[in-house]
Amino acid sequence: MSPQRKQEIAWALYSWANHAFSTTILVGFFPIFFAQYWAKGVPGGTSTFYLGAINSAAAFIVMLMAPWLGALADRLAWKKRLLAIFTVIGALASAGLAMVGEGQWLQAAIVFALASIGFYSGSSFQDALLVQVAAARDSDRVSALGYAYGYLGGGVLLVINVVLVMHPAWFGLADAVVATKIAFVLVGLWWAGFSIPTFRGVEEPAPIATTATWSELWQTLKRVVKDVPVRNFLLAYWLYIDALGTVQQMAVDFGAKLGFSTGTLIGALMMVQFLSFPAAIVFGRIAGRIGTRRAIYLGLFVFVLVTCWAYVLRTELQFFLMAVMVALVQGGVQSLSRSFFSRLIPRERAGEYFGFYNMLGKFAAVLGPLTVGVVARVTGDPHLSILALILFFAAGAALLARVREPAIMPA
Repeated sequence: MSPQRKQEIAWALYSWANHAFSTTILVGFFPIFFAQYWAKGVPGGTSTFYLGAINSAAAFIVMLMAPWLGALADRLAWKKRLLAIFTVIGALASAGLAMVGEGQWLQAAIVFALASIGFYSGSSFQDALLVQVAAARDSDRVSALGYAYGYLGGGVLLVINVVLVMHPAWFGLADAVVATKIAFVLVGLWWAGFSIPTFRGVEEPAPIATTATWSELWQTLKRVVKDVPVRNFLLAYWLYIDALGTVQQMAVDFGAKLGFSTGTLIGALMMVQFLSFPAAIVFGRIAGRIGTRRAIYLGLFVFVLVTCWAYVLRTELQFFLMAVMVALVQGGVQSLSRSFFSRLIPRERAGEYFGFYNMLGKFAAVLGPLTVGVVARVTGDPHLSILALILFFAAGAALLARVREPAIMPA
């Protein structure tokens, strides 16, 4: 195996590591365990409000820090160092959830927020390292590899933890509560352990002559606004990734409101993880044949079909079919957006620019859920509200059409 290939795999393994948090905690166990254990007996409105407020604050902190820390990483060649810091924060906080006792919902929310900061901030530095491990001609393939590893790694640990929680007696455990806490510890160990190859195998880019001050960031922001392709891409990305994230976030809640069993919802989640693994790799190859932008269009078109499907969805079989459609394209749209952006920006300022990219990613999932909620409230039809997301996909695609695809030099 060539040194370049080893570095690509080492970079992708970080997704294998940190997606354990995304699948087991963020999407899987935390919402259920929070309601049934930490906030048991607490008025739902009270605990939900504080959980939402704390996590919104965490998202806001990440949004503010990302560009500044990105500039600092570029100036001092600290991308790997800062990635390590946020990995430690995220992994320790994930395992630390096991120490939070019954009824301590406020402490659980704070620890979860710390883990989220570690996850999202660390992901920003992994994104910035893409330009270090992959030449422009390879960026689609390598970015897709990262998402594929993430889905597979997160899915493997999710299966292990689901079996652990559903059958604690098999492992000599007292009950599902103890098993769930062990699952949180496993996430921390998985995240920390599998990230080691990234720190050992990925080279740190050289530092650049810049400062990490707010005035410098303001200058960068003005450069982004004046750079028409970068500006239009970021606006397009913000719109369609907002809608994509809304579909992902609402899927389980949507199925639960239709009365689908917990087994069906967890089964669909696990199926999405494993199907998304090969699908992300295939999307990278599709981009190599038809172009990155056209491949993104293909994914967005499928998401439009998904929103239409959700409007008529009534049965568990239909829910599984919708989950299959999401799994086939979600990793492709996300990975190709990352690689497309990496070819638009100055490589030496990747940390700073990806800070803005991830800032918009965190600011996303604001308009989409709000729009869905307003439409549902006004019309009284949650199915109709889903169709409103088509406007976000369409507007994002229209703006993306105004961005010329960067030329890729042949090998």
